[in-house]
Order: sequence, then C-alpha cells, then structure tokens
Amino acid sequence: MITRTPIAVHCEEVVSPPAVTSWQRQLGDVIRDPAELCRRLDLEPTALLGANTGHALFPVRVPEAYLKRIRRGDPDDPLLRQVLPVAAEAEPTPGFVDDPLAESAHTPKAGLIHKYAGRVLLIASPTCAINCRYCFRRHFPYADNAPSLREWDDTLDYLRADASIHEAILSGGDPLASPDRRLASLVERLGAIAHLKRLRIHTRLPVVIPDRVDEELLAWLRATRLQKVIVLHINHAQEIDDDVIAACRRLQAAGATLLNQSVLLRGVNDDVGTLSALSERLFEAGVLPYYLHVLDPVTGAAHFDISDDDARTLVAELRKTLPGFLMPRLVREIPDEASKTPL
Repeated sequence: MITRTPIAVHCEEVVSPPAVTSWQRQLGDVIRDPAELCRRLDLEPTALLGANTGHALFPVRVPEAYLKRIRRGDPDDPLLRQVLPVAAEAEPTPGFVDDPLAESAHTPKAGLIHKYAGRVLLIASPTCAINCRYCFRRHFPYADNAPSLREWDDTLDYLRADASIHEAILSGGDPLASPDRRLASLVERLGAIAHLKRLRIHTRLPVVIPDRVDEELLAWLRATRLQKVIVLHINHAQEIDDDVIAACRRLQAAGATLLNQSVLLRGVNDDVGTLSALSERLFEAGVLPYYLHVLDPVTGAAHFDISDDDARTLVAELRKTLPGFLMPRLVREIPDEASKTPL
C-alpha cells in the first residue's frame, strides 16, 4: 500500500516514494557484463572465450557482495563457475529441455504451481539477485506468472478453497527480491487462511546480498502466525562469509528454521572434501543440510551434469565423513512424481 502524505498545496496529495534501502541499491547495482566480470577479477582474456555466447542466452547478473568472495585471477574458482557464461550453454544436448520439471503442466493459476500434496508454490518475484548458470527456471515464462497485488486475490482463492493445503512456499525468481511492503501484504493474506500452517521461503538473497535481511524484512517475518522455514541455496563453503552467518542468525532470531539445498555441479562441488566442508560450514551458520539435488536437465546447463551413479558413489563416501544430521539427502526431481525421488 502506497503511503500518501497530504500537504497544503492546491489541496492535492503528493505520493512519497518509498525509501531505497541498501539492499535495493545492491540489487540494482550488479555486474551485467561478462567482460566487466573478468576485468574485475583480473582474469585473462581467454576466460571470455564463449562467454558472450552464453550471456546472450541468459544474461550475467552478479552482485558486488558475491563478487568479493570469488578468488581473483582464478578461472576455476567454484563461485565463478556458477555465474560466468560459457560457449557450451549453446550446445544442444539430448534430454535437456527448457521446462525440465514440467511446471507448466501444474500451473492452475498465474504465479501458482501445485505439484505436491499439501503444499503449493507461489512465484512471489520474477527476478533474482544473481543468475546461476544451472538454474532450472532460466527459461521460465515469468511474464505470465507475475500477478499484481490485486491479481493475487484470485490466486489465493485457490488456496482458500482447498483445506488440504497446509504450506505455502514463496519462490521465484527470488521472493526476497520483492519489496517488503509487497511481501508483508502477501504473507498477511496467507496467514488469514485458517488451514495454512507453514510459510516456506526458498531464497538465495541472504547469501548473495546478506544486507537483504534487514529490520523491515524481519518485522513481517516475526509478525506472521505461520511457522517459518527458510530454505537457502548454497553450493560451496566459500559462499558463506561472516556477513552471511550474521544474516542467518538474524533470521533464526526471528523464529525461522533454516535449511539448505545444494545442486551437485561438475567443477564446483563434485568431491567429498568440498561437500563435507559445505555441511560443516552450514552448521556453523546455524543451517541444516536438506537436499543435494542432481542437476535438473535444463537447456544450457549440461556441462554441469554428473551421472546418478557417480552422485551415489560420492554421497556414499561423504557419509563416511559426516554425522547423520549433516548429511543432505541426494534426490532428483522427476516430473509427475508425488515427491522428490531419493537416489
């Protein structure tokens, strides 16, 4: 709701624009050019070979707070691999498609995906703070699934009419890319649906821009009666710096349970030492490992793929190094299955 401040000038109202916060400035001031990304990281020109090809298919987007965690001069840095385009993204690969999870078949209302019993997913924002090269929604039709605040009423009627739905999941894009006033309004309306018990938020923003976890966000998070679960997306321990840990602690203090899901990515985290370090670092931040996904076969991401057999072998070795509560569950999401499929 826009705040209007009346002033005595021609008896009219002047609309006061909302203040732009630090996280909003950071969200707008991102690196959008692969050449600039390479220059800022002191990378050789060879690192740019093929980058423009991938960039044309799915544009570069890297926040400054994330950039500072990437090692300068290292073309094999695991964080850089997640955000720098490569020519292989343009190579067609059998079995890799634009909608690998068949989400379009489970979208009964704009901005709403209903695949699993008892829970629905709401596209609360069409944008992300960072563009991950392996994203399974890099081809998602966000223009058709971005309801206005008024249009959400029709979408939420779907939830109100189905008492079997106990959990609403905010996703995107990244739901926390939306302004807090918009999110507060949506969450308030969700809380008014009596049969809803839980609010789950899938987000990468507290990781890539930790300043996003500010008092305005925490206020609406604390205010809801719904149980709060925040699922972060972290693939490598190097992504977790002191600012990320502080953001996680603020979310915990607001009553949120913190979980993490990772994607198993060739050249990023496909070894026991890296995955073990990730689980340990997550626990230091107060986050429990939840899922380790094998790659969804989305067009443009085949170069990250690891076979299911190799993934099983890797996780079997990982189990020897970690206590059970730090072991993520290895899963694949298969269209039309009733849940994630354990591997």
